Amino acid sequence: MRTRYAIAALLLIPLADAIMLVFVAGEIGAVPTVLLVVLTGLIGMLLVRAEGRHTLARIQQKAARGEAPTDELLDGALLIAAGAFLLTPGVVTDALGFLLTIPPTRYPIRTLLKKYVVVPKLDERTGGFVTGGVWTGGFPNGGDGGQFGGGSVGSDGGEGPFDGGNAGPFDGTGGEQSDDVYDVGADEYRTKDDE
Repeated sequence: MRTRYAIAALLLIPLADAIMLVFVAGEIGAVPTVLLVVLTGLIGMLLVRAEGRHTLARIQQKAARGEAPTDELLDGALLIAAGAFLLTPGVVTDALGFLLTIPPTRYPIRTLLKKYVVVPKLDERTGGFVTGGVWTGGFPNGGDGGQFGGGSVGSDGGEGPFDGGNAGPFDGTGGEQSDDVYDVGADEYRTKDDE
C-alpha cells in the first residue's frame, strides 16, 4: 500500500515540474526560465555542500564524545535527497531541495521523519526496544517452546532453566509457594489480607 503512494508521488513530482515550467516560461519567457532553473540549481548545490560540511563536522564531534549521531545522520540523508532534487531541472524539485537544505525547514522535516518513519520501523525490527515497549515478564508467548522453550537450550530436552518460560516462586514449579500468596493471573498476586 505504501509503495503505491511512493510511486504516485514520484510520478506526480515530474508532472508538477513540467506544469510549473510551462507556467513560469509563459510568464517570464523561455530563456529567463532556463537561467532561473540553472541558477537555483547552482545556488542550491553550494548550500548543500556547506550544510554537508557542517553536518559532517557535527557527526565527528558527537562520535568523538561517544554519542550516537542520529539526528546528524538523518540530516545527511535529507541533504542527499536535497542534492538529488536540486540537480533535477524544475521549479518544484528546486523548491523541495531548498526545503530540505535550509536548517529552519529541514529540522521540522527531520523531526516528523524520525517520529513517523524511523522510530516505528526500528521499533518493529527490535520488538519494541527503541520506544521501551519491550517484553519484561518471563518469556513472550508464555514460554510455549519458542526460541528458548522446549529444551532448545538444554542438552537433552528435559527440564532446564528456560523451559516453560514462567518458572518462578509463585507458579508451583520454581520453588515453594508461600501459603499467604495466591496466583490470580499473569503478574497479579494477592495475599490473605486482601480477602
